[in-house]
Amino acid sequence: MKKLVLLRHGESQWNKENRFTGWTDVDLSEKWIEEATKAWKLLKEQNIQFKRAFTSYLKRAVKTLNVVLDQMDLDWIPVEKTWRLNEKHYGMLQGLNKKETAEKYGDEQVLIWRRSFDVPPTPLDKDDERSPFQDPRYAEVPENELPLTESLKECIQRLIPCRENQILPALKKEETILVAAHGNSLRWIVKLLKNISDENIVSLNLPTAVPYVFEFDDNMNLVKDYFLGDPEEIKKLMEAVANQWKK
Repeated sequence: MKKLVLLRHGESQWNKENRFTGWTDVDLSEKWIEEATKAWKLLKEQNIQFKRAFTSYLKRAVKTLNVVLDQMDLDWIPVEKTWRLNEKHYGMLQGLNKKETAEKYGDEQVLIWRRSFDVPPTPLDKDDERSPFQDPRYAEVPENELPLTESLKECIQRLIPCRENQILPALKKEETILVAAHGNSLRWIVKLLKNISDENIVSLNLPTAVPYVFEFDDNMNLVKDYFLGDPEEIKKLMEAVANQWKK
């Protein structure tokens, strides 16, 4: 049985402050170590032994992954970092408080910006300090691939090469894979694995640092998927994510 585990990073400082983060490299809040500890304990209880891991270029995902692997004595496994697993780019919304933005523009408009499948927020200017064009970690990425804003559809398009050329081949070969990334970059993986419609994917809310396990047979057919942890607690965490933007 092959397993793919998706893990959203622990709570970041901007998660705590309820701000749009996107590609901004915000650090984790004081709560994250508690969340990461719970995650690795749940994984250990299931006797899950990862053979390879993937993460983004953003420290909130990288640090969460590092703690989980360290506590599971798996520091030695190969880890691949890719900008394609970065969070969805929120354009000019990055740094803004979600509730204040909803008060200004309305709940419906903010929900469209956050979760619409094909409507992106207003883009940044290329020379904006928040732009990836101003960040040295993206210097080797072709300019025509760097986003200044993204819809979920565009996020999926830039993530497909990672799924097809890195994650799935590794899963076929290594059997147990961990992907530590972000709410939207993980949402696209779930959408593709479970064939969720464009409309329904909007309502999927992934809580921070809760392992989400997918099991496949040897022919890579999805057998089942499930979260690790108390179902009622996970439900409350999902509702909290869903309500972040409401005014």
